[in-house]
Amino acid sequence: MNDLSWLTARPIAHRGFHDMNNARWENTLAAFGAAVERGYAIECDVQLSSDGSPVVFHDHDLARLTGAEGQVWQRTAAELCALSVGGTAERVPALSEMLNHVNGAVPLVIELKGVPGHDTGLVDSVLKSLRGYRGEVALMSFDHWIIRELARKAENLPIGLTAEGESDSALEAHFSMLGHHISFVSYAVAHVPNPFISFVRQRLSMPVITWTVRNQVDLEKSFRYADQITFEGFAP
Repeated sequence: MNDLSWLTARPIAHRGFHDMNNARWENTLAAFGAAVERGYAIECDVQLSSDGSPVVFHDHDLARLTGAEGQVWQRTAAELCALSVGGTAERVPALSEMLNHVNGAVPLVIELKGVPGHDTGLVDSVLKSLRGYRGEVALMSFDHWIIRELARKAENLPIGLTAEGESDSALEAHFSMLGHHISFVSYAVAHVPNPFISFVRQRLSMPVITWTVRNQVDLEKSFRYADQITFEGFAP
């Protein structure tokens, strides 16, 4: 397994170092720049536009962040990148813009957000964007079909399972993904500890990061049961 010590070396700013969308909004170049200034690693979300380009955006629906109607997959990259985020001067960034902006200054943890029936080419487009990028990058997803495709195509990039839940069925589903070359786990802080997290850390020596830590209680809990935090709303 490749050395992943860089993944847990510093706190990871959830969707960049935003200010809970007061003035500096999530998943914008401003939030990513603020994380770089403070030396935080960056977590961000990537989806596919209607014309097959990866853009940095969390919600499938455009309304909360841009006020526009419809779904991300229904718009071209040009249309998406023209949308104002939160009524600010910031626009929805293309993944290529985000990579150029960060330029290897801090590690990136990129979550690929699939949409059944509308995400064909997402993995290929992300991997194409990352060709030649010199910084530290890890890729992760909730979506098992995305992880299986990453396992076939991502070569030396670390692949992570984003996960939550405490039920037997949820944990069983997570265990099933250990056969698909994952090398780290990002788990909901509300649902740790659990047998899956204990197994991957203690038996497989696999790093675990938590999401989303917003207070001191969850920070302390994370470092009892995991290796690093994905945080927002404060400066750890």
